[in-house]
Amino acid sequence: MAFVVAVAQRKGGAGKSTVAANLAVALAASGARAALLDTDPQATLTRWHALRDADRPLAFENPSGWRVPGTVDRLRKTMDFIVLDTPPHADTDSRIAMRSADLVLIPLQPSLPDLWAMEATLEVAAAEKRSVALMLNRVPAQGRAAQEVADTLAQRKLPLLPAAFGNRTAFAAAFAAGLGVVEAAPRGQAAAEAKALAEAIRQESR
Repeated sequence: MAFVVAVAQRKGGAGKSTVAANLAVALAASGARAALLDTDPQATLTRWHALRDADRPLAFENPSGWRVPGTVDRLRKTMDFIVLDTPPHADTDSRIAMRSADLVLIPLQPSLPDLWAMEATLEVAAAEKRSVALMLNRVPAQGRAAQEVADTLAQRKLPLLPAAFGNRTAFAAAFAAGLGVVEAAPRGQAAAEAKALAEAIRQESR
């Protein structure tokens, strides 16, 4: 049975789609049977997937609303991991997607607005009785912001994954080509970060 991860964050621009795409691709590249679901009406991942070459297959569907649970239940039987990109609001569609997941992965940039925005996501996950994990995204190469956010999360005893994505152009370049960074630049630092996230999710699934 597949382990289902819903990538969720109320704040728009937190990088959910980039995280979801790179996680799914990295899991697939490691040999896992991975599926990616775009449940966001903005359809960012649907457009990303349309750019992919036919020789880079990745199980992909774009269900919405009440179609999400049925799609997840069907894919659970044949996949090892299912990654869901969710709408950037604590609305009904986001709640349904989180309800279908085993883990809610909350990406946040090292900033106060992202910390504030995650509260609504945490509340929904708690209401749905779903486990959560947080990851830092777009971490700048310099400055103390990331450490300050990590310290705040530690004080609140919120589970922060050891894997983080740096603020790297490689993520944007790969996404614009319909790729994950492990495909576009497999030896780069961004690919190493995507692989580390995939491994962290593997650990969460055990």
